[in-house]
Amino acid sequence: QEFKAWSYAIGRDLRRFENARLDMRFLNLGGTAIGTGINADVEYLEAVIVRLAEITGLPLTEADNLIDGTQNVDGYVAASSAVKTCAVNLGKISNDLRLMSSGPRTGFGEINLPEKQAGSSIMPGKVNPVIPEVVNQVCFNIIGNDVAVTMAAEAGQLELNAFEPIIFYNLFQSIETLKYAVRTLVDNCIVGITANREHCHDLVFNSVGIITAVTPHLGYRAASRVANEAIASGKPIRDIILRDKLMTEAELDKALDPYAMTEPGVVELD
Repeated sequence: QEFKAWSYAIGRDLRRFENARLDMRFLNLGGTAIGTGINADVEYLEAVIVRLAEITGLPLTEADNLIDGTQNVDGYVAASSAVKTCAVNLGKISNDLRLMSSGPRTGFGEINLPEKQAGSSIMPGKVNPVIPEVVNQVCFNIIGNDVAVTMAAEAGQLELNAFEPIIFYNLFQSIETLKYAVRTLVDNCIVGITANREHCHDLVFNSVGIITAVTPHLGYRAASRVANEAIASGKPIRDIILRDKLMTEAELDKALDPYAMTEPGVVELD
């Protein structure tokens, strides 16, 4: 569930990058100082972007309005925002990885991350999730860069954008560091993740939360009584239901199937 959801988030990021790339194809080249094109040869205006597109292989085109293209740098803001949004998603994924791998005794311990350091200098046996932590720090910096890009774009006056240098510096830094962060997250973490199957099984079937799956079959009052006893006694939900003959073992197997509990609807017991 978690990994599939992450893939959808990254898919949206890829679409945002594509939209930002399309926004960046409009150029004000030939507009000279303020977009009027004064002192620029007409033949130059007609040929320069066409020739540049041929050289670069990029779908470059002249801005619809050269004064607008000179006055506003919102295309860079959109590109920075796309990078920042991806960084937010990667940071969230890294947070999830750190939480799911926490433990082994006092955390979730659902998954194991590849060990990429010798261990804690003060606590033998403790290995920190250093790769997700690296990605988190890259993401923090990208978010800060995006704020600077936003403020620099907003601070322009008419056709004068005096703060473009920090826009370009921060945007290129964000793109480069995000690229390397993705690479190290995939190569040094994601591909080496393993699941603690038995521990995950125990977490599911010792959880009081699974009472939700049998509530449609027991009724809310009976389900509440079972849940309260499980909380008070520490006994598994399954054992209490079987003891009180509220459901058969076969019915419980269907209702508490881990895969069925991740899908919409009510499990049919017949």
